[in-house]
Amino acid sequence: MAIWLHETRLLLRSRMAVIALVLLAVLSAAAVAAGMVEIARQRAAIAAIPAAQAEDVAAIADYVDREKDGGSAAYYTFHPTWDSPAPLAFAAIGMRDVAPYILRVRALGLEAQIYDGDTFNPELALPGRFDFAFVLVFLAPLFAIALFHDLKSGEREAGRARMLDAMPAARRLWLRRRLVRFALLVVALTVPFIVGALMSGVAIGPMLLIVMAAAAYLLFWIGLAGLVSQLGHGSTANAATLAGLWLILVLVIPTLANVVINHAIPVDEGAKIALAQRENVHHAWEIPREDTMRRFYASHPQLAASPPLPEGFHYKWYFAFHQNGDESVRNRVAMYRNALERRAATANALGWFLPSVGVQALLTRLAQTDLAAQFAYQDRIRDFHRRLRAFYYGYIFHDRPFGKADFAKSPAFDKST
Repeated sequence: MAIWLHETRLLLRSRMAVIALVLLAVLSAAAVAAGMVEIARQRAAIAAIPAAQAEDVAAIADYVDREKDGGSAAYYTFHPTWDSPAPLAFAAIGMRDVAPYILRVRALGLEAQIYDGDTFNPELALPGRFDFAFVLVFLAPLFAIALFHDLKSGEREAGRARMLDAMPAARRLWLRRRLVRFALLVVALTVPFIVGALMSGVAIGPMLLIVMAAAAYLLFWIGLAGLVSQLGHGSTANAATLAGLWLILVLVIPTLANVVINHAIPVDEGAKIALAQRENVHHAWEIPREDTMRRFYASHPQLAASPPLPEGFHYKWYFAFHQNGDESVRNRVAMYRNALERRAATANALGWFLPSVGVQALLTRLAQTDLAAQFAYQDRIRDFHRRLRAFYYGYIFHDRPFGKADFAKSPAFDKST
């Protein structure tokens, strides 16, 4: 034990090593704190939904109650949906930084509501927000390089390498020095994360898995530093070589891979789906109402026995062509989603060869902030919207009066469905 403490004290005599370890710990703590502040802000926004919704519904209910029109209630009432962050979300913000985690929807056409403003490719957001995943993937390798690039070359340049290699326990000496540096790096990097995870109520299993992933990622860079040191160059040349490898493996190749994947798997922007849906909706104003209703009843035969359209405007026709608009882009939505899933799967497969990509994919999956989590949220929105439409259609298509008391009967969004 004494010899391990001696190696630790020897390392900590180096001002550069101390600065590197303290700076890594500070960056890790800052990233964890920033992530927790962002997730706390999102939780507060979600917690404020019920009060704001009650205020909005109260204002609409006064107006609707005068006419008792279910169509007006369905048209004017927004219904909130939300994607509550997982306990680990603070460590890897992922898509929660670029995709909505709160979406208020009406019983009108849904696809335009979902894809409004979707003008980005969400499966590979590089480099992302400053969070623990950013520090681990992009910055931690630089600190591993700082501590390991001159492990042997520094001793060689100081004239001590031959003497150390001649010692009977030379192998154990070098191994011990590597383990001390590795352990201090892991502690500086992961202790702030562990503190944040415990404060956020993260389960032990996922927390340990991330710590092990961080340790394995550092070991990759330490091994790379060891291979470079075998070339026999000086400390400066080793540092320059490792910095170049960091640039290539962490920034250049992932970025080029992103470009290649996007070119190989073309995807229309979600905003184009919203535009196509709106064009189909607007086209309904230019065709006979009977054509719209015939198409709607073909896919909703349970409503075909509803009273015929009266003269003039009626909400059943309006909601029917909104539903037709959604159905007109159904195949396009499926293709869009399939293409994004293929892009994400290809990018994740790249993680088996590029540790930086693999570690980032693992963290966002465990944090439930990846593309799969965003699609799961959209699925919950769609399920809720189907129940919402079914609720309002009972009033609109059968001309049932809709009063203040009926607002409380509308479906509630369930984040777990």
